[in-house]
Amino acid sequence: MKADWTLGKLASLLSGKVHGRAEQAFSSLSIDSRTLTPSGETLFVALTGEQHDGHNYIGELYKRGVRAFLVSSLPDYNKDPEAGFCVVSDTLCSLQELASARRQLFVGEVVAITGSNGKTIVKEWIHQCLGETIRIHRSPKSYNSQVGVPLSVWGLTPEHQLAVIEAGISRPGEMEKLNRVIQPDTGIFTHLGSAHQEHFESMEQKLKEKLKLFRGCRKVICRADNTIGSVPLRTYLRDLQIETVDWSLEGEARYKYRIARRTSSQTSVDAMLQDKKFNFLLPFSDDASVENALHVVTYCLEKGFSPEFVNKQIEKLEPVSMRLEILKGIMGSTLINDTYNSDTGGVVAALDLMGQQDTRTGRVVILSDLLQSGQEDRALYTEIAALLKRKKVDLFIGIGPALSDHRALFPVSSLFYRDTENFLKRMDRTLFHEKIILIKGSRLFGFERVTQELQLKTHQTRLETDLNAMVHNLNHFRSLLNEGVLTMVMVKALSYGSGNIEIAKLLQYHQVDYLAVAFIDEGVELRKAGIHLPIMVLNPDPSGFGTMLDYMLEPEIYNLRGVEALQKILHRRGIQDFPLHVKLDTGMHRLGFAEKDLEQLIPWLQHADFRVASVFSHLVASGDSHHDQFTREQIQGFNQMCSRLSLALGLTFRKHILNSTGIERFTDAQYDMVRLGIGLHGIGEDPSLKVVSSFLTTVSQMRTVAAGETVGYLRSGLTNRLSSIATIPLGYADGFHRSLGNGNGFVFVNGQMAPTIGEICMDMAMIDVTGLEVCEGDEVELFGKQQSVSELARQAGTIPYEILTSVPERVKRVYLQE
Repeated sequence: MKADWTLGKLASLLSGKVHGRAEQAFSSLSIDSRTLTPSGETLFVALTGEQHDGHNYIGELYKRGVRAFLVSSLPDYNKDPEAGFCVVSDTLCSLQELASARRQLFVGEVVAITGSNGKTIVKEWIHQCLGETIRIHRSPKSYNSQVGVPLSVWGLTPEHQLAVIEAGISRPGEMEKLNRVIQPDTGIFTHLGSAHQEHFESMEQKLKEKLKLFRGCRKVICRADNTIGSVPLRTYLRDLQIETVDWSLEGEARYKYRIARRTSSQTSVDAMLQDKKFNFLLPFSDDASVENALHVVTYCLEKGFSPEFVNKQIEKLEPVSMRLEILKGIMGSTLINDTYNSDTGGVVAALDLMGQQDTRTGRVVILSDLLQSGQEDRALYTEIAALLKRKKVDLFIGIGPALSDHRALFPVSSLFYRDTENFLKRMDRTLFHEKIILIKGSRLFGFERVTQELQLKTHQTRLETDLNAMVHNLNHFRSLLNEGVLTMVMVKALSYGSGNIEIAKLLQYHQVDYLAVAFIDEGVELRKAGIHLPIMVLNPDPSGFGTMLDYMLEPEIYNLRGVEALQKILHRRGIQDFPLHVKLDTGMHRLGFAEKDLEQLIPWLQHADFRVASVFSHLVASGDSHHDQFTREQIQGFNQMCSRLSLALGLTFRKHILNSTGIERFTDAQYDMVRLGIGLHGIGEDPSLKVVSSFLTTVSQMRTVAAGETVGYLRSGLTNRLSSIATIPLGYADGFHRSLGNGNGFVFVNGQMAPTIGEICMDMAMIDVTGLEVCEGDEVELFGKQQSVSELARQAGTIPYEILTSVPERVKRVYLQE
């Protein structure tokens, strides 16, 4: 919907005030300077929050070509003479009001979806069923928040016939705002569960808050079997005087479905519609997918589509992958594997993620024909070509007949193939040297073969890192900090096994203040990968101080030998005011200056060559309440030593002593900065922390072993019954500790716990799956969502740190991101 928006018109709508160019026009919105494609037609909305302030990026965005800004405080716009600023009291509320105005211009049907689970899947399946028949606009990814919903609604155009928008809340009072933005005609309530319960007094309160989305709806689709206590969901809807279109698998409802049969991969559902019996074949067997699919069936039938058409479309439903994979590729490349959305919005989201990677390397996009877009091909691929140009893609590879037929729309350097097979046969691998490669294709094109061909490692054992969970944990710890307290994050030892470069890029994107590594080489690798954050090196060898200066790495200084060596090289190079970090020993007795050493240290720190960037110490047992008295003594000793240094040097400096558990338990000792380590990976006392890492493999072989036989080396695995034994392709060389053999450790296969049997081998291990449903190729979890790192560490007689950091580089790292 291309509205002729200007800042003057915006100010009139929002009762704001324009400074600068009131005639400045805009057609697109952005809230994030990091993913924004600069354009003179972009309105940047400067949102403020606990950890960010969009106003800080106005100068940078002006230099990049943005000329329209929605702000709550006016910058010095004399520096930006061609810019226009609309000043309002609250930019988030104004963003929502702007989107609401956009919605009022849309004449098609708007469907709003809410619930604790299934929102995104139902939204995507509606698109899969109807996208070839009508032009649909839907929320990108899981854009269902106070910010995500208005951005979703802004994407409406006159060409769309149907909009499907999801909405989620985490606390009371939020849904009324989303209702005013979406103004839905039809509602779908998916499911009520315990997610986001922490800010609600009861499940009933949360339900009533969610149902506020449907005010003004003509009808709401829900499952009649859903109850809160003994009260059916439809009762609450009737209280709102909204027509309820309910369905059921058991009781009475407008749409009565019954499961006729269920296999491992399909569910056959019978339905009586207008005194006729129909059958729907759902390509799923799990209860959650069946429920989500029947919401879609009911919506399509209510919209007037025939049961025959609906069944034909439902049979073709595909699982919805809501996460992108970031993988290491051949020839130093990085792969972004995305099969989330096969439409323009999905391409935009994937290109935004590509833009977060190292911008010094070239960008390659491998894209299939976009199916179910609802657009005419020429218009669609003209839009895609323009998008690739804006996102500065260096090489485009199009696969499919439609893209091949429209090659003239793309740069002459682009490559086109009629099908995936043809591409794989003719692929020139040298094109991908040190490139970032986005692989995005509809499932029909089998792009998993492209990913397999370009991956660096094809070993099925992998360590998956959920980047969204990691960001959640980062923000959790940030929420515990006092205003102005900085965050230093440990990325040593491959970021606790997850991968140092990838995690450092994520942390840089989310604007942490400092990184810390153990050794100089780790810091150099990060600098070469484009990391520009300050980096502290915890254990620098004085022989490498020259390298540290070359790469602007900041040393921890813990003895006089190090201070003297650093001063000499700084003096020789004529460098002054170089930042260093002074380590104090308050009880760890590992590294650092004790109080008796300060008298000798102080004269060195008074050299002009140095600048004390921070003074810090290390808590011995911050996570163990038995040692809280000792922790308090450490903090008190740290205070005294810092005061002595500050008085002698005549200056102040940053101080930090808290690690992850310290942040949670000793909030009065935050000082100027905290150091976040294993808490980032979801290990801590707070149950709201999310699992970040999953160590996964597959079953290589199944065999039946008679009672009395032995399994593995030294014949240590004795069977006492007819046993089913599965071999998995990882061993102690992959980080599966040898101590976990002989039944001491457990893994999970298809959600079922299985003990080890026999010794753990170097590259393999055996597990006893007797009585379990297991096949060759099934996925096996060593730790992750079913078994925590802490639990596996307990079985091995060690600590989570050792488990995480024991996973070697030969194990493939996979990064998942929504």
